Amino acid sequence: MLHRILIVTAVAAEADSVSAGLGLGGQELVPLPGGFVLRRHTDGSAPAGRAGVLVDVLVDVLVGGVGPAAVAAATGTALAYASLTEAGAGTPYDLIVSAGIAGGFVPLAPIGSVVVSASVVAADLGAQTPDGYLTVEELGFGRSAHAVPEALTGRIAAALTAGGRAHTVGPVLTVSTVTGTAGRAAELAARHPGAAAEAMEGFGVAEAAAAYGVPAVEIRAVSNAVGPRDRAAWRIGEALESLGHAFGLLGKTVFVDLDPS
Repeated sequence: MLHRILIVTAVAAEADSVSAGLGLGGQELVPLPGGFVLRRHTDGSAPAGRAGVLVDVLVDVLVGGVGPAAVAAATGTALAYASLTEAGAGTPYDLIVSAGIAGGFVPLAPIGSVVVSASVVAADLGAQTPDGYLTVEELGFGRSAHAVPEALTGRIAAALTAGGRAHTVGPVLTVSTVTGTAGRAAELAARHPGAAAEAMEGFGVAEAAAAYGVPAVEIRAVSNAVGPRDRAAWRIGEALESLGHAFGLLGKTVFVDLDPS
């Protein structure tokens, strides 16, 4: 049995942490149209899954660029390539993960912790009106959120708990402009109750995945608090270490025993 997983990051430093953490075989570089490159990791000696069947794992790591538009184009390219060249009669991947570092909403997601998306939300895809903000659904133009199956988030959370990695499960917001004031942070938190993190790519990845019928989840390590912009308080190195540790745990558990539904 072969499990195919695509992990998409914004920048190379995030991809480096994910690849180092996975603990799978050495990477092969697979060029894609448009100048994108997959880092392909394979492991034919993965442990047996729940049914006792030996599992081969193929994990592609893709640097997709910053922002929802860039990463949607990159993810769509990888999905199209896999569909046309590798997928056969099935879906191109079994799971797609949007991964990287993010801002965390205090106190739900402290610096260094990991956030697993209960949903992936385009937090500013809508319209401002004199009566307040309207989502794109309220405007009648589409969708602004993708729910993640509870069974999947539960298994990811269980693996992180077993490995001692502090984490929370909650909505992860996708924005095109990163929050830099307390007022904006409060506005987003009020509009999206329980929001745990803010990043710039998850919704683009989830939209591309949905077009191919592939489940998607967002996993973020927190480097800073959402709110007033204070670069001196950012802990990017700590977040990248946390990200690598999280994927090390998932590479030995969830990814070899995959049942996203």
